[in-house]
Amino acid sequence: MIWQLALLQDWLNTMSDRKYRQRGYQDQPREREPKREKPASEPRAPGRPLQDASGPRTPNLMASHEVFRCARCGHRLALLVEAENRCPRCEVDLHSCIQCLSFDTSARFECSQTTLTARVAPKDERNACTLFAPRTTIERQTGTKGPTSARQAFDDLFK
Repeated sequence: MIWQLALLQDWLNTMSDRKYRQRGYQDQPREREPKREKPASEPRAPGRPLQDASGPRTPNLMASHEVFRCARCGHRLALLVEAENRCPRCEVDLHSCIQCLSFDTSARFECSQTTLTARVAPKDERNACTLFAPRTTIERQTGTKGPTSARQAFDDLFK
């Protein structure tokens, strides 16, 4: 029993304050490097920061254009919409509520115009609403037009 007590006491004396004895960042004190001095900046007037001598850096912005697309099929159409026009692809009327800028399914009468007094139904057929404005979007021109022929595409590979 005494030898067990002596062994336990010896074990406690050799035990570290850490649970595991892997070497880590706390084992040796860090030697700090002296702080580097910043170069002295030139005094300047308070206010806006000055621009670089080469001028402002402008991002390469893509060209954009206004587009009117059919609400049913997404076909690109002319911006001017007349009362009799129809989509050439899906034959839906263009002077209708679903093509209008004010069309909003969550609004009263499904129209964001507050002057509307009665619901116009059906929404995809031609109507004589005086509040109609075509729903246009601004799209970015992300690509160039493709080659006109397979031969032109082949020739473009070696330019």
